[in-house]
Amino acid sequence: MRYRYVRRRWPLEAYQTVFATQPGSAEMPSAARPFTDRVMTRLVSAGVQIAPLVLHTGVASAEAHERPYPEWFRVPSSTARLVNDVRAAGGRVVAVGTTAVRALETVAGADGRVVAGEGWTDLIVTPDRGVRAIDGLLTGLHEPKASHLDLLAAVVDRELLARCYAEAVRDGYLWHEFGDVNLLLR
Repeated sequence: MRYRYVRRRWPLEAYQTVFATQPGSAEMPSAARPFTDRVMTRLVSAGVQIAPLVLHTGVASAEAHERPYPEWFRVPSSTARLVNDVRAAGGRVVAVGTTAVRALETVAGADGRVVAGEGWTDLIVTPDRGVRAIDGLLTGLHEPKASHLDLLAAVVDRELLARCYAEAVRDGYLWHEFGDVNLLLR
């Protein structure tokens, strides 16, 4: 399957991100697509800390309002420790993609402290639930009626999100794997 705007077949390695270390995802975690070895080197050189997760993303549904499928994840103890240390020091934890948010929020306590864990998450992050472990999110755009928007609205105000989406639709932004990436901060 290809999205309508993808005019030709891409080599399989084009569907991997720089973070990929293990096979298992049904689709590329598309928010990480813009990251390259060069970008990662520049970020680390600038003092950005990277906390690895293992994510096996599910299939993104194009159906309006369909809930996300369960996805397998692993949050190692070193990642949990780094997330907690950064937040304790007043820094920001920015997840790369909605699946990373689901993984971190699955292992976060009510106080936002993250513990190591692995397994299947069926967590649905909504504005009512809120986010506890993250302060921001890099995310690709999803269809304007996708249930992923509930997760985005847990990070930023729904009204602001609606204005951003209206502009994106008006300006012809692209969705999913080969689309645009946005930074949302709480």
